[in-house]
Amino acid sequence: MIPADTALIFFLTSILVALTPGPDNTFVLLQSARHGPWAGLRIVMGLCSGLVLHTTAVGVGLAAALAASPAAFSAVQLAGACYLLQLAWHMIRDPAVQPVRSPDDSACNSVRLYRTGLMMNLTNPKVSAFFLAFLPQFIAADQGHEGWQTAILGAIFLVATLIVFGGIAVAAGWLGLLLLDTPGRQRAVRVITAGVLLLVSLKIIVGQFQQG
Repeated sequence: MIPADTALIFFLTSILVALTPGPDNTFVLLQSARHGPWAGLRIVMGLCSGLVLHTTAVGVGLAAALAASPAAFSAVQLAGACYLLQLAWHMIRDPAVQPVRSPDDSACNSVRLYRTGLMMNLTNPKVSAFFLAFLPQFIAADQGHEGWQTAILGAIFLVATLIVFGGIAVAAGWLGLLLLDTPGRQRAVRVITAGVLLLVSLKIIVGQFQQG
């Protein structure tokens, strides 16, 4: 079972990650502002459905790595920590996100909006890479089966995403405009999130060297 303090840290980190300006929350913002909050919520449901599939894939992969050997699992954690370091660096360096409207901006059919959100998530390789790098940092071999730990962490990440993206959709652009359309605020969110990812990655790297 994942300790409560670890789950809380993971949840707060997931909130920051969801708040970080990117194509997904920007798309939710634009569609909500144009078609209303229900349109944005349908996209959010599609995006979150994709997260379920990503969590399942990561859980199977981590289970295989740990079954192969503890060293293989440690290698996955170290590789993920290095990826998070790179991601933190790019968050600080990357310019502000400029909202860009979807080519099919008039499409407000419920099924189409859901499918759009799902495909945006599943076809984004950065989501897979981030999940594979992020989740293992909060998994401990002595806290139960890694598959169940992954499922719990994935559920927590899903709730955090629903809260943030759903908030953007329901507010119909108010929260999005506050966070996404001001370069200074975008940078503040990026720097805070980068700092958290940096601490997470350094913690696992130091821990691995201490074990060695």
